[in-house]
Amino acid sequence: MLKHLLRVLLLVLIAGGGLFAYFAWPDTAKLDVEQVAGRNPKITAPREQMLPTVKIADAVGWPAGTRPTAAAGLAVQPFATGLDHPRWLYRLPNGDVLVAETNSPPRPARGITTRVMNFLLGKAGAGVPSANRITLLRDANGDGVAEARTIFMTGLNSPFGMTLFQGQLYIADTDALVRVPYTDGATRITARPELVVKLPGGGNHWARNVLPAPDGRTLFVSVGSSSNIAENGIEQEKFRANILQVWPKEKTFRVFAAGLRNPSGMAINPQSGQLWTVVNERDMLGSDLAPDYLTQVEFGDHFGWPWYYWGGYPDARVEPRNPALQEYAKRPDFAMGPHVAALGLTFANDAKLGGRWASGAFVSEHGSWNRKPASGYKLVFVPFAAGGFPSAGAKPVDVLTGFLDGEGKARGRPVGVITDRTGALLVADDVGNSIWRVSAGNRVAAR
Repeated sequence: MLKHLLRVLLLVLIAGGGLFAYFAWPDTAKLDVEQVAGRNPKITAPREQMLPTVKIADAVGWPAGTRPTAAAGLAVQPFATGLDHPRWLYRLPNGDVLVAETNSPPRPARGITTRVMNFLLGKAGAGVPSANRITLLRDANGDGVAEARTIFMTGLNSPFGMTLFQGQLYIADTDALVRVPYTDGATRITARPELVVKLPGGGNHWARNVLPAPDGRTLFVSVGSSSNIAENGIEQEKFRANILQVWPKEKTFRVFAAGLRNPSGMAINPQSGQLWTVVNERDMLGSDLAPDYLTQVEFGDHFGWPWYYWGGYPDARVEPRNPALQEYAKRPDFAMGPHVAALGLTFANDAKLGGRWASGAFVSEHGSWNRKPASGYKLVFVPFAAGGFPSAGAKPVDVLTGFLDGEGKARGRPVGVITDRTGALLVADDVGNSIWRVSAGNRVAAR
């Protein structure tokens, strides 16, 4: 199968002449990631591509006795290992941790594009079938390692976000928001999930997240686009590239904010009480564009996708154009860098890692597949000032690195990030099939 796929690709590239040259010499970044990060990133001219730069970090996992590298003054140890593609985390009131062991739903191979994408996903460690379950982890003795593990819930469809709200557990499946009754301390739920609202599924960006809104009545649900830049038609993007606001009692929703290509992590800023999110931006404008970002989101905001990026830069590839939107496209608050794949987000208010990490946001960068050289593959910290926004001149600060080995292969890829009941960070690693615990103190010896 792979040999046939490669033959087809070769024929396509040879037929295109210049495309073959492109494939041999993909677009290489001209800027450091740091130059395209911060409140005022450097936005250069786009280098449009007929085919994306492909720079896959082959997934190899963690050799025995190895682990990520923590920043000075922090320690890292495994909280849980041997999981099945852990993506998202949620801490219950009693301190138990739920982990969504999940992946993209099957993508039928209906053409060369889908076949190539499936091949690339496999190389990146995302080609395994979804376990479609939520697992409960319990650290009863408080040593920072989960000694108890139970299958908490099954019968789901690529579950991702989870939250407790008004006595029920809400789960964001890839195509629906569902809920089940919850009792504190439960280790398994067998109730059949009740549908709250249907969500658009299929295409790219399958993961859905859910978060209680500050009003105490509604929920925020993030839904990524089905494509890169609406190349299949904007009508295919209805209720996508949005954050939706859901009324669970009435089982209704509205668009809260739009133009967000793929928002995943969401959190309420403790300084302002406002919603923030991290967003994956578009591909095939070169290795320096466009920056993924962290931003505050308010009702009625439109961040420009697919017509504009970074507050009004036009994407000439998108037809029909939308000139009336340009002056209203909201500029994000903080660039994370190009193609870093920012996914996880949690604010530092519950973390107890020391003064350097006291005010700001932790962001997990799953890592690029289409930038040369690779970007992301780390957990970073964005310092915030007293006004509730990133500090002027701030750049992302490395917290957890080492997910790429010396040969550019992926030992792990960070996704969800939360705090545990002690104030340490927990980071889901879907390639390493582990959850890492980051705490204040010296590095814990490998074991």
